[in-house]
Amino acid sequence: MTARLPLFPLGSVLFPGLVLPLTLFEERYRALARDLLALPEDTPRHFGVVAIRDGYEVAPSGPGVPDGGAAAGFGPDLDKALYQVGCIADAASLREKAGGGYEMVATGTTRFRLRSVDATGPYLVGEIEELAELPGEGAGPLTAEVELAFRTYQKQLAGARERTLSTAQELPGQPSVLSYLVAAATVVEVPVKQGLLEAPDTATRLAEELRLLRRETAVIGRLPSLPAVELTRQPTNHN
Repeated sequence: MTARLPLFPLGSVLFPGLVLPLTLFEERYRALARDLLALPEDTPRHFGVVAIRDGYEVAPSGPGVPDGGAAAGFGPDLDKALYQVGCIADAASLREKAGGGYEMVATGTTRFRLRSVDATGPYLVGEIEELAELPGEGAGPLTAEVELAFRTYQKQLAGARERTLSTAQELPGQPSVLSYLVAAATVVEVPVKQGLLEAPDTATRLAEELRLLRRETAVIGRLPSLPAVELTRQPTNHN
């Protein structure tokens, strides 16, 4: 079963359960914000976040640069410009700024597969199909291994940045929730994170994360220093 949903392409991957702060200033996303605010109070303010494979979060602008509309900055082929698996976001907080634009805080809820994209309106709208989170085989035993590997990775990363982990982070015991937290917090490139989002089930994602964490921990151990990137927080996305 499919549904239509406004789309917000980003240069990063959103996972279920993770918080996404956004500052909206382009007209296409201000139009999206206005439409979300116009919904009845008891209606969820949902939109779809998809990572950009080839293109830019912010469309080119300036004197002599034409307005490319909803698809500005993504090239002529949206199927190639955007990844086909994304995450539904719920705009829990949305307000208009005094100087123009909007500030939003959204939370990822459910994965979806993008079936088609409509660029005829003020912003992109996708026909999407929600993806169920299947446990897979062996998700339970993998949870403890991934938690241990993640804690080792955190310590190694903190050491490379000459930091100290003040307290041990409490990690969720539910396999799917842990898998998404680790996917979001591991410092890797967008295509790698996208692959974790697209994993067919929790067990497959956890197994890939275990391999990834062990590899990254070994790599960090051989490097003198790393740039400071927060493990569980991302900067506000400015579209």
